[in-house]
Amino acid sequence: MMAAVLSRRALNRATLARQMLLARRKASVVQAIEKLAGLQAQAPNPPYIGLWSRLEGFRREQLTDALKTRRIVRMSTLRATLHLMTAPDAWAWRPLLEPVHQRGLSGLHARALEGVDRADVVKAGRALLDDGPLTGTALGQALATRWKDHAPASLAALIRNNVPLVHLPPAGSWNSHQNALLQPLGAWLGESFAEIAEATQDDLLLRYLAAFGPATLADAGAWSGLTGWKAVAERLRPQLRVFTGEQGQELFDLPRAPRPDPNTPAPPRLVAEWDNLLLSHADRSRVLDETHRARVFTVNGIVRGTVLLDGFVAGTWKIERTTQAATVVLEPFTRWSAADRRGVEEEARRLLAFASDAEDERHAVRVLSPA
Repeated sequence: MMAAVLSRRALNRATLARQMLLARRKASVVQAIEKLAGLQAQAPNPPYIGLWSRLEGFRREQLTDALKTRRIVRMSTLRATLHLMTAPDAWAWRPLLEPVHQRGLSGLHARALEGVDRADVVKAGRALLDDGPLTGTALGQALATRWKDHAPASLAALIRNNVPLVHLPPAGSWNSHQNALLQPLGAWLGESFAEIAEATQDDLLLRYLAAFGPATLADAGAWSGLTGWKAVAERLRPQLRVFTGEQGQELFDLPRAPRPDPNTPAPPRLVAEWDNLLLSHADRSRVLDETHRARVFTVNGIVRGTVLLDGFVAGTWKIERTTQAATVVLEPFTRWSAADRRGVEEEARRLLAFASDAEDERHAVRVLSPA
Protein backbone atom coordinates (compact mmCIF):
# COMPACT_ATOMS: atom_id res chain seq x y z
CA MET A 1 0.00 0.00 0.00
CA MET A 2 1.50 3.33 -1.09
CA ALA A 3 2.10 5.95 1.59
CA ALA A 4 0.04 9.13 1.40
CA VAL A 5 1.91 12.16 0.05
CA LEU A 6 2.22 15.21 2.29
CA SER A 7 2.73 18.57 0.62
CA ARG A 8 5.06 21.30 1.87
CA ARG A 9 2.05 23.20 3.19
CA ALA A 10 0.80 20.10 4.99
CA LEU A 11 4.18 19.72 6.70
CA ASN A 12 4.15 23.41 7.53
CA ARG A 13 0.76 23.32 9.22
CA ALA A 14 1.56 20.11 11.11
CA THR A 15 4.79 21.60 12.46
CA LEU A 16 3.20 24.93 13.38
CA ALA A 17 0.39 23.14 15.22
CA ARG A 18 2.84 21.15 17.32
CA GLN A 19 5.04 24.18 17.90
CA MET A 20 2.04 26.17 19.20
CA LEU A 21 2.36 28.73 16.41
CA LEU A 22 -1.05 28.31 14.80
CA ALA A 23 -2.72 29.58 17.98
CA ARG A 24 -1.38 30.62 21.35
CA ARG A 25 -2.05 27.93 23.96
CA LYS A 26 -3.03 27.94 27.60
CA ALA A 27 -0.23 26.00 29.27
CA SER A 28 2.33 26.38 32.02
CA VAL A 29 5.96 27.07 31.21
CA VAL A 30 6.92 23.53 32.21
CA GLN A 31 4.14 21.99 30.11
CA ALA A 32 5.12 24.08 27.11
CA ILE A 33 8.85 23.35 27.25
CA GLU A 34 8.14 19.65 27.69
CA LYS A 35 5.81 19.63 24.69
CA LEU A 36 8.30 21.62 22.60
CA ALA A 37 11.10 19.16 23.52
CA GLY A 38 13.20 22.03 24.83
CA LEU A 39 14.04 25.56 23.72
CA GLN A 40 17.42 26.58 22.36
CA ALA A 41 18.96 29.08 24.77
CA GLN A 42 22.37 30.46 23.74
CA ALA A 43 21.20 33.95 24.70
CA PRO A 44 18.96 34.72 27.69
CA ASN A 45 16.05 36.57 26.06
CA PRO A 46 15.08 34.45 23.02
CA PRO A 47 13.45 31.63 25.04
CA TYR A 48 11.25 34.20 26.75
CA ILE A 49 10.18 35.55 23.37
CA GLY A 50 9.75 32.00 22.11
CA LEU A 51 7.27 31.31 24.90
CA TRP A 52 5.55 34.68 24.40
CA SER A 53 4.90 33.78 20.77
CA ARG A 54 3.32 30.48 21.80
CA LEU A 55 1.52 30.93 25.14
CA GLU A 56 -1.54 32.93 25.99
CA GLY A 57 -0.87 35.47 28.73
CA PHE A 58 2.76 34.45 29.25
CA ARG A 59 4.68 36.66 31.70
CA ARG A 60 8.47 36.81 31.95
CA GLU A 61 8.50 36.06 35.66
CA GLN A 62 6.90 32.67 34.99
CA LEU A 63 10.01 31.38 33.24
CA THR A 64 12.37 33.11 35.66
CA ASP A 65 10.60 31.44 38.57
CA ALA A 66 10.72 28.03 36.86
CA LEU A 67 14.50 28.41 36.50
CA LYS A 68 14.94 29.47 40.12
CA THR A 69 12.80 26.62 41.45
CA ARG A 70 14.70 24.03 39.36
CA ARG A 71 11.69 22.94 37.32
CA ILE A 72 13.47 24.17 34.17
CA VAL A 73 17.24 23.92 33.70
CA ARG A 74 19.60 25.58 31.25
CA MET A 75 22.35 23.27 30.05
CA SER A 76 24.01 21.73 27.01
CA THR A 77 21.84 18.96 25.55
CA LEU A 78 20.69 18.59 21.94
CA ARG A 79 23.41 19.24 19.34
CA ALA A 80 25.69 20.00 22.33
CA THR A 81 24.12 23.46 22.48
CA LEU A 82 22.48 25.28 25.36
CA HIS A 83 18.79 24.50 25.82
CA LEU A 84 16.10 25.06 28.38
CA MET A 85 14.74 21.66 29.35
CA THR A 86 12.36 20.38 31.97
CA ALA A 87 14.32 18.90 34.86
CA PRO A 88 13.15 15.30 34.17
CA ASP A 89 14.00 15.56 30.46
CA ALA A 90 17.42 17.04 31.17
CA TRP A 91 18.19 14.16 33.54
CA ALA A 92 16.88 11.46 31.22
CA TRP A 93 18.22 12.78 27.91
CA ARG A 94 21.73 14.02 28.74
CA PRO A 95 23.40 10.55 29.03
CA LEU A 96 22.01 9.58 25.63
CA LEU A 97 23.58 12.71 24.12
CA GLU A 98 27.08 11.88 25.37
CA PRO A 99 28.40 11.03 21.85
CA VAL A 100 27.29 14.46 20.62
CA HIS A 101 29.25 16.16 23.39
CA GLN A 102 32.33 14.06 22.76
CA ARG A 103 32.33 15.26 19.15
CA GLY A 104 32.44 18.78 20.55
CA LEU A 105 35.99 18.08 21.73
CA SER A 106 37.38 17.67 18.23
CA GLY A 107 39.40 20.20 16.25
CA LEU A 108 41.02 22.98 18.27
CA HIS A 109 40.22 21.41 21.65
CA ALA A 110 41.57 18.02 20.55
CA ARG A 111 44.90 19.60 19.62
CA ALA A 112 45.04 21.57 22.86
CA LEU A 113 44.38 18.42 24.91
CA GLU A 114 47.02 16.23 23.27
CA GLY A 115 49.02 14.28 25.85
CA VAL A 116 46.47 14.87 28.61
CA ASP A 117 44.99 11.98 30.58
CA ARG A 118 41.42 13.08 30.05
CA ALA A 119 40.03 10.88 32.80
CA ASP A 120 42.36 12.56 35.33
CA VAL A 121 41.27 16.02 34.20
CA VAL A 122 37.59 15.09 34.42
CA LYS A 123 38.13 13.65 37.91
CA ALA A 124 39.89 16.84 39.01
CA GLY A 125 37.14 18.97 37.46
CA ARG A 126 34.43 17.06 39.30
CA ALA A 127 36.32 17.51 42.56
CA LEU A 128 36.57 21.26 42.01
CA LEU A 129 32.85 21.50 41.28
CA ASP A 130 32.04 19.38 44.33
CA ASP A 131 33.47 22.24 46.39
CA GLY A 132 31.02 24.68 44.82
CA PRO A 133 29.83 26.18 41.51
CA LEU A 134 32.41 27.82 39.25
CA THR A 135 32.32 29.79 36.03
CA GLY A 136 33.82 28.10 33.00
CA THR A 137 36.71 30.57 33.11
CA ALA A 138 37.44 29.92 36.78
CA LEU A 139 37.19 26.17 36.24
CA GLY A 140 39.68 26.27 33.36
CA GLN A 141 42.12 28.46 35.28
CA ALA A 142 41.97 26.16 38.32
CA LEU A 143 42.73 23.12 36.16
CA ALA A 144 45.56 24.95 34.41
CA THR A 145 47.46 25.26 37.69
CA ARG A 146 48.05 21.50 37.40
CA TRP A 147 48.06 21.10 33.59
CA LYS A 148 50.16 24.18 32.92
CA ASP A 149 50.96 23.49 29.27
CA HIS A 150 47.35 23.24 28.16
CA ALA A 151 44.82 25.97 27.34
CA PRO A 152 42.43 26.70 30.24
CA ALA A 153 39.52 27.05 27.80
CA SER A 154 40.09 23.54 26.44
CA LEU A 155 40.47 22.06 29.92
CA ALA A 156 37.14 23.63 30.87
CA ALA A 157 35.58 22.35 27.63
CA LEU A 158 36.69 18.84 28.55
CA ILE A 159 34.71 19.09 31.78
CA ARG A 160 31.66 20.69 30.12
CA ASN A 161 31.52 17.91 27.55
CA ASN A 162 31.94 15.07 30.04
CA VAL A 163 29.95 16.31 33.02
CA PRO A 164 26.31 17.46 32.70
CA LEU A 165 26.52 21.03 33.99
CA VAL A 166 23.65 23.38 34.75
CA HIS A 167 23.96 27.13 34.19
CA LEU A 168 22.70 28.36 37.54
CA PRO A 169 20.21 31.24 37.61
CA PRO A 170 20.28 34.17 37.23
CA ALA A 171 22.26 33.08 34.15
CA GLY A 172 19.73 32.51 31.39
CA SER A 173 17.19 34.87 32.97
CA TRP A 174 15.81 37.88 31.14
CA ASN A 175 18.54 40.43 30.33
CA SER A 176 21.11 38.48 32.39
CA HIS A 177 24.48 38.47 30.64
CA GLN A 178 27.00 37.61 33.37
CA ASN A 179 29.15 34.51 33.15
CA ALA A 180 27.20 31.51 34.37
CA LEU A 181 28.11 29.58 37.48
CA LEU A 182 28.22 25.87 36.60
CA GLN A 183 27.11 23.00 38.82
CA PRO A 184 26.69 19.28 38.07
CA LEU A 185 23.08 18.43 37.22
CA GLY A 186 22.78 15.88 40.02
CA ALA A 187 23.92 18.36 42.66
CA TRP A 188 21.46 20.98 41.38
CA LEU A 189 18.43 18.69 41.17
CA GLY A 190 19.06 16.41 44.15
CA GLU A 191 18.89 12.70 44.83
CA SER A 192 15.20 12.25 43.97
CA PHE A 193 16.01 12.44 40.26
CA ALA A 194 18.28 9.40 40.47
CA GLU A 195 15.12 7.26 40.18
CA ILE A 196 14.33 8.62 36.71
CA ALA A 197 15.40 6.18 34.01
CA GLU A 198 17.69 7.29 31.21
CA ALA A 199 15.91 7.85 27.91
CA THR A 200 16.47 5.54 24.97
CA GLN A 201 16.86 6.68 21.39
CA ASP A 202 13.43 5.17 20.74
CA ASP A 203 11.99 7.50 23.40
CA LEU A 204 13.74 10.44 21.80
CA LEU A 205 12.34 9.77 18.33
CA LEU A 206 8.79 9.63 19.66
CA ARG A 207 9.25 12.93 21.51
CA TYR A 208 10.83 14.50 18.44
CA LEU A 209 7.95 13.50 16.17
CA ALA A 210 5.42 14.77 18.69
CA ALA A 211 7.09 18.19 18.61
CA PHE A 212 8.35 18.46 15.02
CA GLY A 213 6.85 15.73 12.87
CA PRO A 214 6.14 14.46 10.32
CA ALA A 215 9.87 14.21 9.68
CA THR A 216 12.65 12.24 8.04
CA LEU A 217 15.38 10.42 9.91
CA ALA A 218 17.83 13.05 8.66
CA ASP A 219 15.62 15.64 10.37
CA ALA A 220 15.86 13.72 13.66
CA GLY A 221 19.63 13.70 13.30
CA ALA A 222 19.78 17.44 12.63
CA TRP A 223 17.66 18.11 15.72
CA SER A 224 19.55 15.87 18.13
CA GLY A 225 23.05 15.52 16.73
CA LEU A 226 22.75 11.74 17.11
CA THR A 227 23.22 9.10 14.42
CA GLY A 228 21.77 5.59 14.11
CA TRP A 229 18.15 6.58 13.47
CA LYS A 230 17.48 3.94 10.82
CA ALA A 231 17.57 1.08 13.34
CA VAL A 232 15.35 3.08 15.69
CA ALA A 233 12.77 3.71 12.97
CA GLU A 234 12.69 0.04 11.99
CA ARG A 235 12.01 -0.97 15.59
CA LEU A 236 9.23 1.60 15.90
CA ARG A 237 7.80 1.32 12.39
CA PRO A 238 4.80 -0.85 13.44
CA GLN A 239 3.59 1.93 15.77
CA LEU A 240 4.28 4.86 13.44
CA ARG A 241 2.49 6.39 10.45
CA VAL A 242 4.64 6.64 7.34
CA PHE A 243 4.10 9.27 4.66
CA THR A 244 5.91 10.40 1.54
CA GLY A 245 7.06 13.97 0.91
CA GLU A 246 6.83 15.85 -2.36
CA GLN A 247 10.44 14.89 -3.15
CA GLY A 248 9.80 11.21 -2.44
CA GLN A 249 11.34 11.25 1.04
CA GLU A 250 10.03 8.91 3.74
CA LEU A 251 8.36 10.79 6.57
CA PHE A 252 7.59 9.27 9.96
CA ASP A 253 4.94 10.44 12.39
CA LEU A 254 2.84 9.49 15.38
CA PRO A 255 -0.54 8.09 14.33
CA ARG A 256 -2.65 10.56 16.33
CA ALA A 257 -0.48 13.64 16.09
CA PRO A 258 -2.16 16.76 14.67
CA ARG A 259 -1.96 17.18 10.89
CA PRO A 260 -4.22 20.14 10.13
CA ASP A 261 -5.70 20.88 6.75
CA PRO A 262 -3.01 22.62 4.66
CA ASN A 263 -5.38 25.56 4.17
CA THR A 264 -5.73 26.17 7.92
CA PRO A 265 -5.13 29.91 8.52
CA ALA A 266 -1.76 30.75 10.09
CA PRO A 267 -1.61 34.13 11.85
CA PRO A 268 1.39 36.48 11.67
CA ARG A 269 4.03 35.52 14.21
CA LEU A 270 7.37 36.93 15.31
CA VAL A 271 9.64 33.97 15.97
CA ALA A 272 12.59 34.38 18.35
CA GLU A 273 16.27 34.30 17.45
CA TRP A 274 17.68 30.75 17.41
CA ASP A 275 14.16 29.35 17.61
CA ASN A 276 13.94 25.56 17.36
CA LEU A 277 11.37 25.96 14.60
CA LEU A 278 14.29 26.76 12.27
CA LEU A 279 16.89 24.45 13.80
CA SER A 280 15.17 21.09 14.08
CA HIS A 281 15.03 19.77 10.51
CA ALA A 282 17.70 18.93 7.95
CA ASP A 283 15.28 20.21 5.31
CA ARG A 284 13.90 23.56 6.49
CA SER A 285 11.74 24.13 3.43
CA ARG A 286 8.58 23.47 5.45
CA VAL A 287 9.08 26.94 6.97
CA LEU A 288 11.98 28.63 5.14
CA ASP A 289 12.67 28.96 1.43
CA GLU A 290 16.31 28.14 0.76
CA THR A 291 16.71 31.37 -1.24
CA HIS A 292 16.25 33.31 2.01
CA ARG A 293 18.52 31.18 4.19
CA ALA A 294 21.50 33.55 4.18
CA ARG A 295 19.30 36.39 5.41
CA VAL A 296 18.33 34.36 8.48
CA PHE A 297 21.46 32.31 9.23
CA THR A 298 24.35 34.78 9.34
CA VAL A 299 28.03 34.07 8.71
CA ASN A 300 28.86 34.72 12.38
CA GLY A 301 26.48 32.06 13.67
CA ILE A 302 23.44 34.20 14.49
CA VAL A 303 19.97 32.89 13.68
CA ARG A 304 17.90 36.04 13.31
CA GLY A 305 14.39 36.60 14.59
CA THR A 306 11.92 35.83 11.80
CA VAL A 307 8.48 36.94 10.66
CA LEU A 308 5.98 34.22 9.72
CA LEU A 309 3.28 35.09 7.19
CA ASP A 310 0.92 32.33 6.14
CA GLY A 311 3.17 30.03 8.17
CA PHE A 312 6.38 30.68 6.21
CA VAL A 313 9.37 32.94 6.91
CA ALA A 314 8.67 36.20 5.09
CA GLY A 315 11.18 38.52 6.75
CA THR A 316 13.24 39.21 9.83
CA TRP A 317 12.86 41.44 12.86
CA LYS A 318 14.99 42.99 15.59
CA ILE A 319 14.50 45.42 18.45
CA GLU A 320 16.59 48.60 18.43
CA ARG A 321 16.80 50.55 21.69
CA THR A 322 17.83 54.01 22.76
CA THR A 323 17.71 55.43 26.27
CA GLN A 324 13.94 55.97 26.29
CA ALA A 325 12.63 54.24 23.18
CA ALA A 326 12.40 50.80 21.58
CA THR A 327 11.64 50.11 17.93
CA VAL A 328 10.90 46.84 16.19
CA VAL A 329 12.62 46.97 12.81
CA LEU A 330 10.95 44.69 10.26
CA GLU A 331 12.79 43.62 7.12
CA PRO A 332 10.45 41.98 4.55
CA PHE A 333 11.91 39.64 1.94
CA THR A 334 9.21 40.71 -0.54
CA ARG A 335 6.52 43.36 -0.54
CA TRP A 336 3.81 42.51 2.01
CA SER A 337 0.14 43.11 1.40
CA ALA A 338 -1.49 45.90 3.41
CA ALA A 339 -3.34 43.32 5.55
CA ASP A 340 -0.18 41.33 6.23
CA ARG A 341 1.73 44.46 7.13
CA ARG A 342 -0.97 45.53 9.59
CA GLY A 343 -0.98 42.08 11.19
CA VAL A 344 2.80 42.00 11.62
CA GLU A 345 2.90 45.56 12.98
CA GLU A 346 0.23 44.69 15.56
CA GLU A 347 2.23 41.65 16.64
CA ALA A 348 5.38 43.80 16.84
CA ARG A 349 3.66 46.26 19.17
CA ARG A 350 2.56 43.39 21.39
CA LEU A 351 6.17 42.18 21.48
CA LEU A 352 7.39 45.64 22.53
CA ALA A 353 4.87 45.71 25.36
CA PHE A 354 6.07 42.28 26.50
CA ALA A 355 9.77 43.09 26.23
CA SER A 356 9.67 46.57 27.80
CA ASP A 357 11.58 47.15 31.03
CA ALA A 358 10.35 50.72 31.59
CA GLU A 359 6.79 52.04 31.88
CA ASP A 360 7.64 55.29 30.08
CA GLU A 361 9.52 53.66 27.20
CA ARG A 362 8.34 54.90 23.80
CA HIS A 363 7.52 52.24 21.25
CA ALA A 364 7.57 52.28 17.46
CA VAL A 365 7.57 49.91 14.50
CA ARG A 366 9.60 50.55 11.35
CA VAL A 367 9.18 48.55 8.16
CA LEU A 368 12.11 48.60 5.75
CA SER A 369 11.71 48.39 2.02
CA PRO A 370 12.29 44.89 0.59
CA ALA A 371 15.85 44.45 -0.63
